[in-house]
Amino acid sequence: MSENNISIDFAGLKLSNPVFTASGTCGYIDELADFMDINSLGGFITKSISLKPRKGNPTPRVVETDSGMLNAIGLANIGLDKFIAEKLPLIKQYRPAVFVNLAGQSIDEYVKVAERLCEYDELAGFELNISCPNVKKGGISFGTDPKQVEKITSEVKKVCNGKPLMVKLTPAVTDISVTARAAVNAGADAISLVNTFTAMVIDIEKKRPVLANRTGGLSGPAIKPIAVYLVNKVYNEVCKPANIPVMGLGGIRNASDAVEFMIAGATVVAVGTASFAEPDCSERIVAGLRAYCQKHGIANISELVGSLQ
Repeated sequence: MSENNISIDFAGLKLSNPVFTASGTCGYIDELADFMDINSLGGFITKSISLKPRKGNPTPRVVETDSGMLNAIGLANIGLDKFIAEKLPLIKQYRPAVFVNLAGQSIDEYVKVAERLCEYDELAGFELNISCPNVKKGGISFGTDPKQVEKITSEVKKVCNGKPLMVKLTPAVTDISVTARAAVNAGADAISLVNTFTAMVIDIEKKRPVLANRTGGLSGPAIKPIAVYLVNKVYNEVCKPANIPVMGLGGIRNASDAVEFMIAGATVVAVGTASFAEPDCSERIVAGLRAYCQKHGIANISELVGSLQ
């Protein structure tokens, strides 16, 4: 079977395979280069980039749980100017489709970041972060209101200059299909599901939350069954009828997990928390997907997408 049997079309892009890194877990692109072949990936999503540098939340801001981790990083990043000067030259050296995760405290800030970055050919597209639970302004404050989702998606889409815009949604809503539909109606080229779940870990000796921010976003294996369900729900109710692809993420550790998301309806998947324990995890998932296709006689991996019986 051809080595290209796991290539896939996603939001107008032809990818060598459906595996991305998840935003916020693998830096700006070069951080993993000592551990894996970055060029083995189909795509890469950078840390969030905001108009100005952000220090993020005070420490401690990461804590492990029995089946995952909580983070309250607070969108810490180097800012737009430094990203353009220092990181874009590095990104240019690699083959995967690189999406920049966009962050801001206002719609205008999101628009300005996208407007500056859309002129760079080394960037394939954008992921609109309206679902971070660890910031006081921006993030989830936009993502829980369908009207705000529609407004911010529409405004950012206007300045993308033809590059695909993927909207990353929060699961902290009554019906995620409502916010997904708002994003699609406003011009989103793809939907990213799901971001973390707000959670807390308590130090029983101090009787205080472990995280300085008190709460953080829960990620990892604990959320995978919920994420798979939400991907399938949005795929069936919103994205399949609209012919809009879904990126699935949430607790993916191996090729089996990735296949599960694809059967549920995801066209591509993103690996996040697992990379902290196994930095080459996403590369091994690519190899595992190829082996799965060969074992099951799947000529094109796109046959898996939405194949749930």
